[in-house]
Amino acid sequence: MPHRKAQHQDVRPPARRDPVEAVPSAWRLAVYGLQHVLAFYAGAVVMPLLVAEGIGLSGDDIGLLVNASLLTCGIATLLQSVGLPGVGIRLPVVQGTSTTAVPSLVSVGLAAGGARAGLPTVFGAVIAAGLALFVIAPVFSRLVRFFPPLVTGTIVTIVGITLLAVAARQVGGGDPSARSFGSPAHLGLAAVTLVAILLFNKLSRGFLATVAVLAGLVIGTGVAALAGYTDFSGIGDSAWLGVTAPLHFGAPRFDTVAVLSLFLVMVIIAVESIGQFFAVGRIVGREVSGRHVTRALRADGLATAAAGVLNSFPSTVYSQNIGLIQLTRVKSRWIVAASGVIMMLLGLVPKVGAVVASMPTSVLGGATIVLFSTIAVVGVQILGQADLTDQRNTILVAASVGIGFLPTAFPQFAEQMPGRQLHALFESGIILGTLTAVLLNLFFHHLRLPGQQRTAAHSIDRSAHCMQHEERPAGPEIPAKEAP
Repeated sequence: MPHRKAQHQDVRPPARRDPVEAVPSAWRLAVYGLQHVLAFYAGAVVMPLLVAEGIGLSGDDIGLLVNASLLTCGIATLLQSVGLPGVGIRLPVVQGTSTTAVPSLVSVGLAAGGARAGLPTVFGAVIAAGLALFVIAPVFSRLVRFFPPLVTGTIVTIVGITLLAVAARQVGGGDPSARSFGSPAHLGLAAVTLVAILLFNKLSRGFLATVAVLAGLVIGTGVAALAGYTDFSGIGDSAWLGVTAPLHFGAPRFDTVAVLSLFLVMVIIAVESIGQFFAVGRIVGREVSGRHVTRALRADGLATAAAGVLNSFPSTVYSQNIGLIQLTRVKSRWIVAASGVIMMLLGLVPKVGAVVASMPTSVLGGATIVLFSTIAVVGVQILGQADLTDQRNTILVAASVGIGFLPTAFPQFAEQMPGRQLHALFESGIILGTLTAVLLNLFFHHLRLPGQQRTAAHSIDRSAHCMQHEERPAGPEIPAKEAP
């Protein structure tokens, strides 16, 4: 009898495995990690190219900036996904260099003399702005209550819609001024990649379905090679090993105006990133609290400061990888950490990076059109938790999406703005839409105008709105392992 009792006590339901903490086999880490790298490689390379072109760099200096960008993207991704004590959100968050900072970086560089002469001032501002964000990160944790599903869903939807313009440009070939832009050849290569991704999702199960994007990119690149639309010449010209020394362009100079300009950009990037942290949390089934936001922004600040030392630029969340997680349902943060390691290796081995760079832009566009649209779908799912029967909430979403779309439709608006700060603000639909959603949420649900009566109905409505802050993502909750 005691033996039977012991057997009965041992019969327990199996513990639920946390997909965020799951560590796949080495070959899965490599394949899934490479898929993430291919999704954000183009952004990591384009940003330093834009800065280099803007301040007048040429030759080997451009290659140094690109390698440094790849290396620091990997470091920043490891800081977020693996983390340090008190630093990093420890979710599958991919970090990379932020194009939001390009106008300010170019302005700072040109004001300091342009080309190589301006880079010490640029990197000094990047280091100082990153350290400042690290210090003030706890302030942002107190703002989480102003980001209910109504706001975060709107922001994530705006991110997806805005990035579709980037995907469309890639589908057309990358350069709208080129005569071949939008040609049947470019559209055909994008279509081959997209159809391959759709077929893998339709016909495959298990592992093959989760690498549909990677398979589509490989097939698209193969077809492009057969058609003569790939250029592999850069592979032979690239070195096997290329390490750029820290502060390669000289000791950093800390100009007050330059530091303030970059710090404002870092605040804007932080506000933009908060909504994306919530999006990742919802996808993987983790509740993101103020403490998580603090750790995530500390990682942003520390990665940015390290980037300045390593000849690179400010760090931010890469949205296309959020879409990839939603699409594949592979949620392990260790896969994202593997992508960070791969990106660091690409930064140290230019020849390997040249292989990835040989992928035609239109092939990449066939994948990003799915990835970016998926982000918008995630935003709609988050909005499903909000009360859209309330007219104020409907107006908030409509106005935010509409205003956020303006720079995408007509980038010329930014050119009419006086000062680099306003120029940077009106250049990004994501930033404009985010600020609109946050301010309208404050106006409709937190600001009490003089003489406004506190009716019972109003109190009930405010209570319902505030409950959104406590609402957890749908589905069974997965217990999180809290970081120190």
